[in-house]
Amino acid sequence: MKSEPDEVSIDDLEAATEQRVAWFGVRNYQARNFMRDAMQVGDLAFFYHSSCAEPGIAGICEVCSEPYPDETQFATVNRYFDPKSKPENPRWWLRDVRFVARSRLISLAELRRYPELADMRLLARGNRLSIMPVTPDEWAFINRLMADNS
Repeated sequence: MKSEPDEVSIDDLEAATEQRVAWFGVRNYQARNFMRDAMQVGDLAFFYHSSCAEPGIAGICEVCSEPYPDETQFATVNRYFDPKSKPENPRWWLRDVRFVARSRLISLAELRRYPELADMRLLARGNRLSIMPVTPDEWAFINRLMADNS
C-alpha cells in the first residue's frame, strides 16, 4: 500500500489514535478493486512511501475494517472529490489500516537489486498503482530483508 509521506507516513500511522487510519484517496479502479474485493480484515500489507526523495517500504500495516465508501469523493472542497460519484452509488471505497511495525527503509533501488523480486508488480515499468498484491514468496523475501537488516 503506497502513501505519500507528506499525506500519511508510517510515523503518522504509528502516532494516530488507536494507531489506525482510513486509507482514503484511492482513485484507480484496479487499486480500488484490490482493496475493496481482494483484501480481507487481518491481511498484512507493506506500508510504502511513494513520491518522495527516497521511495520504499517503511513498515507493515494490517487491514482492520471492511470496505466502506470514501467520504472524500463527496466533498467538493477536497482534492479527491469526484463529481460523478453519488452517496447512493459510491465509486470509491476505502479500508482502515492499523500500525503493525516500522522497518528500516527498504528503498525502491534496493528492491530492484534482488532477482527474487524481478516479477514483483511494484517493480514493473510504468506501474503506478497505489495498492497491489504481493505474492507469498515476495512477502517472505522482503520480511527476511527486514529481519536481516533492522
